[in-house]
Amino acid sequence: MVFYWYVIVSLVSIMFYYLRPVWYSVYFSYVRPLFKWILRKTTRLCELQRICYGENHGARRSLGVEYSLSHSRRYELQELIKFLNKMAVERKLHGNGLMMSVKGSVDTILLVKKINPTVHVSFVKAISRCIEHIWGYRQLKQEITLLARTQYDAENAEHEEKLLRLWQMLKPDVPLNSRVTKQWQTIGFQGDDPKTDFRGMGILGLDNLLHFASEYPTTAQHVLQHSLHPQYGYAFAIVGINLTSLAYHLFQDDAAKTIVYNSCKSLPSINVFHHFYCYLFYEFDRVWMESKPCVMDFSNVKTKFENNIRSLLSNSSVLLKTDLSIDIV
Repeated sequence: MVFYWYVIVSLVSIMFYYLRPVWYSVYFSYVRPLFKWILRKTTRLCELQRICYGENHGARRSLGVEYSLSHSRRYELQELIKFLNKMAVERKLHGNGLMMSVKGSVDTILLVKKINPTVHVSFVKAISRCIEHIWGYRQLKQEITLLARTQYDAENAEHEEKLLRLWQMLKPDVPLNSRVTKQWQTIGFQGDDPKTDFRGMGILGLDNLLHFASEYPTTAQHVLQHSLHPQYGYAFAIVGINLTSLAYHLFQDDAAKTIVYNSCKSLPSINVFHHFYCYLFYEFDRVWMESKPCVMDFSNVKTKFENNIRSLLSNSSVLLKTDLSIDIV
């Protein structure tokens, strides 16, 4: 008997696996529209209204709106999504471009869903913020990708100024002997010229390190001192660039949506990415020092750290600590 049940369950599992596209098609073509129609008739609210009224500001609301819009079968909304995607990719969602895009999007949604804006004032405000969240996040992904692909250029005065400012922030009492010097290794670069270490993450890696050192100087010094520990030390700058890579991929695969949607009141900016990076650096240093590993354990510690961060971000209510200085003694 047990064997027969095992065969039946196995056959059902196999059937579900191979017919999964069919189930999805049936659900999105018939079941979901029918369910939405029933709720619309009983609540007198469309799905977008139910989401905006039923969820507080943050990830749950914005993720719900994003899901609803992306699965809409209305031609007008599909075209609206294409337009907003184009604006985000071209990084035009700022100033008048942002204002006109949000207003036009809201007007389209109100028209398609037959919503009276004078009656549903709070819906207009909520859906506007969700649009800024969703496509601001997509625009931010484009921005960090551009920075990651911008290689450090020693002939670029702005790049050189940032690098020298990083040294001044981390070693304010120690002047550089020259631009190319072994002194860079004291803050965790691999060689005499830091420019070679930015090849993987481009100027984004430098921007992250500089933001950490300038926005949280006490914390950055605290972490730098940990990195110089005679037994449990690590390469501060190299680890920092590795964490830029981690932050970058968490944004690119959308794992970071929850923290962005929960922490931003309007359009996400590059500072959101920088603050997230600073949190990662602070937390990684804490985990590293508590683990007391050797440098050879870096890969294992980093993998475990990434898994923990991904687990944390999977919580739609997550809010990460941003005042990193309060625990520094």
